[in-house]
This record gives sequence, C-alpha cells and structure tokens, in this order.
Amino acid sequence: MSLDADTHALLTRIADALDRLAPPPSEPSDIHAADGFVWNAEHGRLDPVKKINRVDMNLLKGVELQRKTLLENTQRFAKGFPANNALLWGARGMGKSSLVKAIHAEINAETPGALALVEMHREDMESLPRLLNALREGDRRAIVFCDDLSFDHQDNAYKSLKAVLDGGIEGRPDNVLFYATSNRRHLMARDMIENERSTAINPSEAVEEKVSLSDRFGLWLGFHTCDQDTYFAMIEGYVAAYDIPVSGDELIARAREWSVTRGARSGRVAWQFIQDLAGEYGKKVA
Repeated sequence: MSLDADTHALLTRIADALDRLAPPPSEPSDIHAADGFVWNAEHGRLDPVKKINRVDMNLLKGVELQRKTLLENTQRFAKGFPANNALLWGARGMGKSSLVKAIHAEINAETPGALALVEMHREDMESLPRLLNALREGDRRAIVFCDDLSFDHQDNAYKSLKAVLDGGIEGRPDNVLFYATSNRRHLMARDMIENERSTAINPSEAVEEKVSLSDRFGLWLGFHTCDQDTYFAMIEGYVAAYDIPVSGDELIARAREWSVTRGARSGRVAWQFIQDLAGEYGKKVA
C-alpha cells in the first residue's frame, strides 16, 4: 500500500523528532583511562575514577589468611594464569571490600596498569552481560567488583550473574574475574530459603537454583567478628601509620570506650575511631 505525500511527510517529521529525542550513542569506554571505573549501566559505559578510596593492605589486621589467599589468586590472574571468581562473605565491617581494593593496588604497584577494577552496583546486576561484553573487547585484564551483593524476594537478577559466572554459552571472558562481597554466605536471606522450601512442590529443587549461585564462585573467603586483641592491633597499626601522638594505656582505654559506644568491634569501628582521633590531633589520613 502506497502512502500519499502528506502522510509520508508526517511520518518523516515524526521519525526526525524521535531521532532528536533519542540519547546520543555512548562513547566507547577507554579501559586504559584509569585504574578504577564505575559501570554506568544506564549509558553503557565505564566512568573513570580519579582516586580509588582504599587503605594500605598491611593495615588490614585479623584477615591474614584471607589476604594471602585472595592476593595469590589475583596475582595468578594478573599474570594470565587460571584464577577463580571470589565471594568474600561474613561479618560487617571486617574489611571485605577494603581487601579487594587493597589487593588491586598491590598488584598494580608490582606491575603498573596490570589490572582495572570495575565497580558495578548491585541494582545493575541484570546489565552484567553487557558489561562483560564491553570488557571482552578490551585488551586489559579487569576485576568486576560488586560490594554488598544479595538478593531479595521476587528478585531474578541473580540469574544474570549465575549465567555469566560459568553457565552461559559464552562464559566469562578470559580477561575478567568477578569478586563480590556479601554478609550472606548464600547471597539470599535465610527466610527466603525457608519460604522457598515451604511453598514449593519440590522444596529441595526450589531452593537449589538460588543457593547454587554461591557454588559458582570457586573461592569462598569467610570474615568473622574480631576479638579484642585484633581490634587493638588494628588501632595501633593505624596510629603508627599516621603518626598520631597517642599510645599506651590512654590509646587502649579510648579505643575500648569507642567500641563500647558502638556496641561492636570491627575494622570499620577501628577506622571510625582513627578518623576521630586523627581529627583531634590534626593528622590527615588516606
């Protein structure tokens, strides 16, 4: 069916208007523009991070075994050898995300520019295949990092992660590893597991699909609440590193009081105490 001239002109104007309203195509991401990036899922690009917020690896106390294991895994990956995706799970504030960022810095200190660290937000997980395709085309090795990863009721985003870890046709690109932190060992709340088990026709199969997501990570590293001696070692390490002029009984007493007011001992609580102490003494911290 042919269109008359007026109809054709109208459709042309509509098409031109839609073209003007459409967002411009994203600029190709330069994977060498920085050592750290944030994945911008809306525009499909990597936004460079000028300075990554992190602490020195040697200041992370109470996680020596986890540090050694993750460092060796990352070193193998940086050298082009096989390595595992890693799930860092456990107690809040015990340095899970800090360890990932510190090890990234350590690797790039050994070999400048060896690895890119790409942070993706948990709510953008469904765009993970697009991110991996973008990184697959690059010539730089990268760690995709998702902090505080977990899944809630009616959340199907975990399927995107499950597919790309090792279940998809393409699989994970050789130049990409996936590191995630979570307070949950199985990335889902216990009440979700129990609910799946109680409402399903076949309870074991209903739970298996979601729980098996954790099994896709070849490396599991557990982080647990620290004892008092480890907490004090964290404090003393920071005080020495930043040359804060307080020590001995005064430091211990103040650190203990700080933890009591917070109702917990952890790496995060120790760092918050050091921030307060450094401010009091006019010292700058990283």
